[in-house]
Amino acid sequence: QVQLIESGGGSVQAGDSLILSCAASGFSFSGYAMGWFRQAPGKEREFVASINWNGQYTDYANSVKGRFTISRDNDKYTVNLQMDNLKPEDTATYYCALARYSETYTNREAYSHWGQGTQVTVSS
Repeated sequence: QVQLIESGGGSVQAGDSLILSCAASGFSFSGYAMGWFRQAPGKEREFVASINWNGQYTDYANSVKGRFTISRDNDKYTVNLQMDNLKPEDTATYYCALARYSETYTNREAYSHWGQGTQVTVSS
């Protein structure tokens, strides 16, 4: 079955960097787009970044554009989210997601499976 396991979360100071990783298994990884979403307490889950099946195309939420970078390794079945210049408003649980198809998508409905999430806390 599909498994998505996130790692790399933690507590950092504003301006610091973190790398989130998602280890995928149970499906043909190179055939599908992948995404990262986040959810802060009391808020809806929101799109962060997406990458297409071969890594050629990416898409980002405006709030993270220029600070976050999504990448994937189809040989290792992993997708990473490099987060630089973190801000307190980036505090949330971050979720890795498997898309239903191969291109980039920003809407939650385009994703079929989700990881358990990893917490990121940024203090000022």
